[in-house]
Amino acid sequence: MIAIAAVDYNWAIGKEGQLLISLPEDQKGVFRKYTAGNTVVFGRKTLMTFKDEKLLPKRINVILTRNKDYEKEGAVILHSQEELATYQSEHPDEEIYLIGGAEVYNSMIDICDKAIITYIHKSFDGADAFFPNLDEMDDWQLDEEEAPIMSEKGVEFTVRHYSRK
Repeated sequence: MIAIAAVDYNWAIGKEGQLLISLPEDQKGVFRKYTAGNTVVFGRKTLMTFKDEKLLPKRINVILTRNKDYEKEGAVILHSQEELATYQSEHPDEEIYLIGGAEVYNSMIDICDKAIITYIHKSFDGADAFFPNLDEMDDWQLDEEEAPIMSEKGVEFTVRHYSRK
């Protein structure tokens, strides 16, 4: 499984249930590039941040929730890491991306073997949701950092590719 996220200098990913910043170049050039045509796994609270709670198009959407009664037409609903592991084993040819939020990232980073991180060259005040800092984890290594990109919003970022050692 591959984690994909946009983080700031402090590995923050959100504030009050929303992204820190929306970067069109990241959403189209990175997130969509990797996840389109593949499977995305995310928490129910993350779905609530999507416009009109619409599923992501051209992807298999897997929603994680502890609520056994939760339903969302068009999505695969799973309730635990064990159910996700079963799903993975039953779909060995699917490229699966873990896309958030913080609770999902922090509880499931250990089952990921790669990460694609949009590293925003800025810190945001008041952030309250964080991705695990892979630079401080002994079992992760930075394999590649792409050339910096300047967003139309005046924020520079780079795309970093990590793998589990």
